[in-house]
Amino acid sequence: MTHPFLDLAPLSAAHFAAIEDRVARLLGTEQDVVIMQGEALLPLEGAIRSTAGPGTVALNVVTGPYGQTFGNWLRDCGAEVIDLAVPFHTAVTADQIREAFAERPDIDFVSLVHAEAATGNTNPVAEIGEVVRSHGALFYLDAVASIGAEPVLPDAWGVDLCVIGAQKAMGGPAGVSAVSVSERAWARMSSNPGAPRHSYLSLLDWKERWVDAGRKALLHAPAQLEMLALEACVERIESEGLDAVMRRHAAAAAATRAGAVALGGGFEPYVHNATQAAPVATTLRTPPSVVASELVARALSSDPALPLVAGGGALAKEMIRVNHYGVDATVEVVEACLAALGAALAAEF
Repeated sequence: MTHPFLDLAPLSAAHFAAIEDRVARLLGTEQDVVIMQGEALLPLEGAIRSTAGPGTVALNVVTGPYGQTFGNWLRDCGAEVIDLAVPFHTAVTADQIREAFAERPDIDFVSLVHAEAATGNTNPVAEIGEVVRSHGALFYLDAVASIGAEPVLPDAWGVDLCVIGAQKAMGGPAGVSAVSVSERAWARMSSNPGAPRHSYLSLLDWKERWVDAGRKALLHAPAQLEMLALEACVERIESEGLDAVMRRHAAAAAATRAGAVALGGGFEPYVHNATQAAPVATTLRTPPSVVASELVARALSSDPALPLVAGGGALAKEMIRVNHYGVDATVEVVEACLAALGAALAAEF
């Protein structure tokens, strides 16, 4: 018995490297790009543990749950962590970053999430990058949700470690991810005695055994199906055009915000300012006395395939997220989601 997902020829090192090159072009970067064989939490944690340790003074921006996770990793590495937390319905500003440096000029590491899909906000990375660069700190960016939905330009923005995943706006697999690494970041890792080595978390292993060795032999057997899926999703973006993909996400986000207000009944965008709202997903605040998780369950009973979820944790009571990303980044999908929410709300009252 044959199956299209089984009995495939092994993925060669040359093919692996070619996929890395296509991801680098997607990012518009001249930095080294390493595709890691796991979901994006792998390079997100690996990059922090490789570059932070005792003596590191880290400014950790918290605009959602992932920022909180990064702070925990940094503390576990022995870094001194200064959390800059802003309300989840807004974004951090470059002025706030500048003020943090004024108070602590010894900050040498800044961690930031570009777009928080969980809370629906997005941060002005280009402006923040200018501030970080002027102070010489290492800049670490989680662009997992933003890549494909809005510009991600690590070189132009001075990002030293830019982590992406394919499972959201790129419309690809969750089982592989990538990180672009600047020469400054590689140097920081090399001088860090606590950087993981001979470990699945190790970026230095990839540097020495893959990048510096001319990308001729892989460290271990690649996740073949996921790599082929990543190649396919990049090819699809190239065919449609990255600008067109981003316009599609922006149109879906704008339609969701406008449609929620027009729907009435008390729905409103969770992120107040449209310029601070992420195009990858739109979060909505439910009407008073309506439990978001219950409303979403009722809406999905008519069509379980709709990309609707309630917020996580305490936000499950008040937040609904419309995940208009990847193939779902269309006005038609948005209209179907809003219609289902409207019908569910009408059925409740």
